[in-house]
Amino acid sequence: MTIKDIAEEWQVTASDTPFVGNKTSVRTDDVVMPDGSVVRRDYQVHPGSVAVLALDDAGRVLVIRQYRHPVRHKLWEIPAGLLDVPGENPLHAAQRELYEEAHVKAEDWRVLTDVYTTPGGCDEAVRVFLARDLSEAEGERFEVAEEESDMELARVPVDELVRGVLAGELSNNCLVVGVLSLVAALQGDGVESLRPADAPWPARPFES
Repeated sequence: MTIKDIAEEWQVTASDTPFVGNKTSVRTDDVVMPDGSVVRRDYQVHPGSVAVLALDDAGRVLVIRQYRHPVRHKLWEIPAGLLDVPGENPLHAAQRELYEEAHVKAEDWRVLTDVYTTPGGCDEAVRVFLARDLSEAEGERFEVAEEESDMELARVPVDELVRGVLAGELSNNCLVVGVLSLVAALQGDGVESLRPADAPWPARPFES
């Protein structure tokens, strides 16, 4: 049996945006259900994000630890960031985040997986890239601020990350999805079979 998500949009009879923030907003839609009833759905409107699982030649993943105020935790994560411009090429955004957060560049890029992080309450879509053939970026380091000024960087073997995920010690969604997807790819047809870095992304269409 082959299963596949499909795009579908139910009728909206009314829509309002009660909150607009710096990067995201909250929308309230009145949605017609299959039985004809109308229910109200509140959700966060998000520009979309990219994340980078950067794998070095020693089989280690580049991770960062950053304070996340909504969950009151310092989380180990993979480099990630927002799509700052509508229609922005996600590969370019991922390359920017890897440079800004880790001062690293990569020669080999592939799409590891695409996810909706919390589809019941937010329309955020994330494209997780696999980056290999790493080296230090040229020039000065990007000047970080706010939470990023307290970031820690490390390179951790894949097996240790898998252990931490399954033990409940690592819970950032992009790290969890990225690491387990990498293991699945390595145990399956290999990373060479992954989609190219410029593969279409219907959730956030972009120009090449």
